[in-house]
Amino acid sequence: MLFATLALTAAVATAQEEAAASAGSWATSTTPALKVSEHLFNNWSKSGNSTFDITATYFGNYKYTHPKYVWDNVADLAYGYGWQDLEPEGVLFETRRKSNDKIDLTSAISWRPFSKMPDWGAAFTANLKTQFGAGREYEGIEDKEGTVVSNFFAPAYLTTALSFEYKKPDWSVSLSFLTGKTTFVTDDSLIIQGYNYGVIQPDEFDPADPSTHHLVKNWYPTLGSYVKAQYLKKDLLPNLDLYARLELFYDYWKSTNMGWKSIDASTGWAEAETKYTGIETTSQEGFDRLKDMGWLGRRAFETDLDFELKLDYRFSQNISANFALNLKYDTDFSGMGRGGHWQLYQMAGVQVFFNWKTPKK
Repeated sequence: MLFATLALTAAVATAQEEAAASAGSWATSTTPALKVSEHLFNNWSKSGNSTFDITATYFGNYKYTHPKYVWDNVADLAYGYGWQDLEPEGVLFETRRKSNDKIDLTSAISWRPFSKMPDWGAAFTANLKTQFGAGREYEGIEDKEGTVVSNFFAPAYLTTALSFEYKKPDWSVSLSFLTGKTTFVTDDSLIIQGYNYGVIQPDEFDPADPSTHHLVKNWYPTLGSYVKAQYLKKDLLPNLDLYARLELFYDYWKSTNMGWKSIDASTGWAEAETKYTGIETTSQEGFDRLKDMGWLGRRAFETDLDFELKLDYRFSQNISANFALNLKYDTDFSGMGRGGHWQLYQMAGVQVFFNWKTPKK
């Protein structure tokens, strides 16, 4: 009887362990951080404008590991404001400008179906990018109000991809020929002003005619190819972490929407202009440049690029120096009249951060 009881207890314990293993486990990492910088000038011979900047960030990674698949969820959020004096003897911190604004949510499920090729697999990924508040363009430092050119979900980009994936401990590359990308601009006033971010409007819509404003379309779905490469190296040097990400997206319908045939036929620059070029019809030189592009140049022109680089150096458990660079190329955005289709964001500073981890069990 005793032997039978011990055997039954061992069998139950083994079954529980196998069930726990087959059920998988969670591992989480949550890192909120706060960065503050300040400069104060008062009757200073070298002069200068007083500034104060505060930025809050949040990075969360929530991973569920199962014997047959891995479910990885990432939340990358940031929001910051900066205050500055107009004049050295003016009102302290009388202007306010947004210094950072980011919502980047990713959920991905990965499978490794080939036991003999453990680095190869398939993945389904969903990614949402947008911002928290209004983005404004200012006409000089004395312009306190600015013009709203973006807002929450205006634009927003939802990308879903079924891809092949090659993954190593420090880096990965995924390739998808079936990628859905939907652009949302939920603020009608932005579209009426011309900030449609690639959401193609009906031919009957005329921004100058209020009677057609009810025809505004707020979203644009498309299908294309998607390439994503990531590199994450903890302790590249002692206490130095490096993260790099490159995303490329090609819209299969972009060539049609670009109106290359109209440009080739020289049927008139006004007819050739589309909502993708971002070049005014008065720019003969700009259209000549588009017209003279070869096949490869046109495909490169149509491809969206998003590159991000981060460096973090940890001085202690809660203080680090960081550098961030984000470079984008998107023909749906013409730089508000400056810089063409290129966008650049760069940040460097020191921050206080906290990190809570739940290790795998």
